[in-house]
Amino acid sequence: MDMARFFADKYPSGIPREVDVDEYSTMLEVFERAVVRFADRPAFSGVGVTLSYQQLDEYSRAFAAWIQNRTSLRPGDRIAIQMPNLPQYPVAVFGALRAGLVVVNTNPLYTTREMEHQFNDSGARAIVVLANMARNVELVLPNTGLEHVIVTEIADFHRPLKRKVMNMAVRHIKKMVPAYSLPDAVPLNRVLKEGHRLDPEPVQSQRDDIAVLQYTGGTTGVAKGAMLTHGNLVSNLLQVRPMLQEKLEEGKETVIAPLPLYHIYSFTMNCGVMLDTGNHSVLIPNPRDIPGFVSELRKWRFTAFLGLNTLFVALTNNEAFRQLDFSNLKITAAGGMALTRATAERWREVTGCDVTEGYGLTETSPVVTLNPLSQTQIGTIGLPIPGTLVKTIDTGGLDQPIGEAGELCVKGPQVMKGYWQRPEETAKSFTEDGWFRTGDMAVIQEDGYIRIVDRKKDMILVSGFNVYPNEIEDVITGHPKVLECAAVGVPDEKSGEAVKVFVVASDSALTAEDITEWCRERLTGYKIPRHIEFREELPKTNVGKILRRALRDETSNQ
Repeated sequence: MDMARFFADKYPSGIPREVDVDEYSTMLEVFERAVVRFADRPAFSGVGVTLSYQQLDEYSRAFAAWIQNRTSLRPGDRIAIQMPNLPQYPVAVFGALRAGLVVVNTNPLYTTREMEHQFNDSGARAIVVLANMARNVELVLPNTGLEHVIVTEIADFHRPLKRKVMNMAVRHIKKMVPAYSLPDAVPLNRVLKEGHRLDPEPVQSQRDDIAVLQYTGGTTGVAKGAMLTHGNLVSNLLQVRPMLQEKLEEGKETVIAPLPLYHIYSFTMNCGVMLDTGNHSVLIPNPRDIPGFVSELRKWRFTAFLGLNTLFVALTNNEAFRQLDFSNLKITAAGGMALTRATAERWREVTGCDVTEGYGLTETSPVVTLNPLSQTQIGTIGLPIPGTLVKTIDTGGLDQPIGEAGELCVKGPQVMKGYWQRPEETAKSFTEDGWFRTGDMAVIQEDGYIRIVDRKKDMILVSGFNVYPNEIEDVITGHPKVLECAAVGVPDEKSGEAVKVFVVASDSALTAEDITEWCRERLTGYKIPRHIEFREELPKTNVGKILRRALRDETSNQ
C-alpha cells in the first residue's frame, strides 16, 4: 500500500503533510536566530534563577570561547554533560555546539560502571558535571579518556552571597555532595568569567554532522549511542511545530519541564521546539519530590506541561496539586511511555486540559507521531508528524494491512544516522529497503490514528494467543483503587505463559479477587491475570518508565 497516499487526507485542516526541513541547517542556526529574536524573553528558569535568551547567548558564547582557547578540544570531539535540570545545562549544551563539539548526554544517576562504559564508548574527552556527581567522575577518571573536567554547583548562577549560602547548604546541611578530589577540575563560573574575555571562533557545522550522541537506556543489553545529526534534530523540531501551532504561541508560553533534558524527549521539546518559538521552560530538577514540585508550580502561570504517565498519576493523587490554578494550561503532552486511559481522564478532570499523546524513540530524535491538539484520540499515539512515513510489517517482513498488528517501521529525516561504532547493530535496525524497525507492535486504524499494542519483546503468548501488556495495564489502572500496574508473562505448564500483574493500590482493602473480577468483566478469559502481586512501588527508569524487564527477571529467579 502507498502509505503516503493513505495518510494524505487523515489530518485536520491546517496541518501540512510535509514541512520544509531545510528552514534551518543546524541546531546552531536555530539557537542563534532565537537568541536574537527573543533576546529579552525568559528562556530557562530553575532553582530560583531565570536566564533570558540574551544571557543564554552570552554564557554559551563564553563557554565556547573558553573551550576553543583553553583546551585541546576540536570540532567533532565529544563532551559529556552530566547534571539534572538546571539552567547550566542549556548553557553547556549550546556552548559545546558553538565550539563544534558533539554532546554526550549523561544520566546524573548513572553508576560508575555505566559512566565508564559511556565515556569510553563515546570517546568523550571532556565532561561538565554537577558537583553532586563529581565523586563518581573521580572514580572513573583513571579508566577513561577524559582530559578536561568542568564542575558546576547548584546555585552557580545566583548572586555571590546567595550562591555561597545555597551551595554551602547543599554541601553541609543537606549533605548532597559526596567528598571528591579533582585537582585539575575547573569551576564553571571560572570558565564563563575567563570566556567572556575571549573571542569564540565561528564553527561551520554541517547538516550531516553529529550533534548529539544519545545513549539508549541499555535495558536490552549494552547501551548504544544513537548518532543524531544536526539535520535529524532540526527536522524533528520543524515536524513537531505544526502539530502544536493551533495553541502554541511564539514568545507567550510558560512550559513546565519536569522530564530531564538529558532525555531526548525533553531535549528536543525544550532545547528545540520551545527555544525555536521563543518560549520559557521552567526546569524541575527533581520531579520525584512531589511536594517540592507542587510548591514550584505555585510560582508560575504555566500554559504547557510536558510529562509522562507515572508523573501524571503521582501529581493527580496529590491534594496540593489538585488545588492549583490551571486556568492558563492549554497544552499537556505525554510521551516516554504508554498513557493509560484512566490517567488521561483523571488529568482532564483535575486540570481541565486534555493530554495529547505522542510516540517516539531515541533513534528518531524522538517524535514519530503525535495527536493533533484539536482531535486527540485517547488510547492512540496520533498521526505521523509531517514528513514521516510509517507502516507495519509481520515477522517475515511483509507489509501488514490496515487494522492488523505488526512491527511499526519508520522513514523520515529525523531517523538517526546509526549507532556509534556499531555497524552491525545499525544494519539490524533497518529493513533492507531502509525502514527503521522500532520493535513496537502497532495497529494503524482506518482513520490513520495508530495504537501501540506493545513492545515486541514484551508480548505474552498464552496458549498461542498474543496478549499485550499495555491492554492489561490499561484495564487494571481503570480500577478506582489502583494507582499503577505492570503486566508480564511468566512460565506456565499448561498455556506456555500466563499473565502476572504487579499492582500498586491506593486502598489497602483492594484484594486480588477484586482485580480478577474487574478483569473478568473487561477482558477475554486468556487475558485475565493468573497471578496478582501487590507492591508498594514498581521499579522504574530514571525517567519514570516502569521496568517490566526487572519484574520479569525477578519472577524468573524465584
